[in-house]
Amino acid sequence: MLSNQILQNCIDGTKAITRRELAVIEREGKIIASTNDSEVNSIVESVENFIASPAESQLVQGSHYFKVFDNGVAEYVVCITGEDDETYRIGKITAFQIQHLIIAYKERYDKDNFLKNLLLDNLLLVDIYSRAKKLDIENNVRRIVYLIEVEVDKDLNVLEIVRGIFPDKLKDFVTAVDEKSVILVKELTDSEHLESIGQTARMIYDTLTAESLSNIHIAMGTIVSDLKNVSQSYKESKMALEVGKIFEPDRFIVNYEELGIGRLIYQLPVNLCRMFINEVLHGTSMSQFDSEILVTVNKFFENNLNVSETSRQLYIHRNTLVYRLDKLQKQTGLDLRNFDDAIVFKITLMVSKYLEHIENMLYSK
Repeated sequence: MLSNQILQNCIDGTKAITRRELAVIEREGKIIASTNDSEVNSIVESVENFIASPAESQLVQGSHYFKVFDNGVAEYVVCITGEDDETYRIGKITAFQIQHLIIAYKERYDKDNFLKNLLLDNLLLVDIYSRAKKLDIENNVRRIVYLIEVEVDKDLNVLEIVRGIFPDKLKDFVTAVDEKSVILVKELTDSEHLESIGQTARMIYDTLTAESLSNIHIAMGTIVSDLKNVSQSYKESKMALEVGKIFEPDRFIVNYEELGIGRLIYQLPVNLCRMFINEVLHGTSMSQFDSEILVTVNKFFENNLNVSETSRQLYIHRNTLVYRLDKLQKQTGLDLRNFDDAIVFKITLMVSKYLEHIENMLYSK
């Protein structure tokens, strides 16, 4: 059903062009939109009689009335003041416009409903293809799911902003599964691959940032070529968003195909992760390490285990860096100047982040 604001905007626009007074009344006789509040009370009784009659239009007491149907039932009545032929034509056009607004919004709602059920795996395979055919949605085309998460801002409708970026409703579908997540199912051409997919994500990020939205994260699943696999791309985008937040919190655009070792760690059993941490750290935890040591280690990894470059970027003497690495070696038995030991400790850092994330989730519940 159309919102009252949409109907009000419709007749306000018509009045601005034609300078005629209009009103829209529900089948129960309640006036829900009007361009002249001073006259609305006088038409209620006339409308109730008109709804009960078989006529589709009628001239009553200086005003034309027109029924607007939804599935054969008169849902609205358009009332326009005036008795001449021009008034009749304007009223007829307004009723026709509202009629097609109903169709358009029902179609969008049906597609939204279909898309949500498709993403959430709530449809049987036979239902996917039959409903897609009825809604004129093609099956065998390349698609990808973008999951856009933003900090909730009541003054901005993120869903409509994203729909404005992708207005082609026959190819690109935009919906929301909760108050802070918007999903874009985008159709791709044969020439669109990893680079162009990333460019699209960057364009979305820049647009939302320009709207003063904050804490924006965008994740993409893999490309699928069958409609039934869209839910798979959605699940991958959800995993990518989660993995990105755990292992690269400063990265705001994440692709499922570029998660690296983080994707492997995310899917490990928690008990196995704890066993690995105990084995490497000998019963201690990463939280017990000096923050100065951890900053040094991360910078050391960033510089590919280069002692000179790391000490230069940390503004410390080379011997100070060596002292910190030796201190870590005494605590863990791992010499990060050795490639194999560096790999073990890098994985230990990532597994510790994952366990911390799990514990925070359990605590928040």
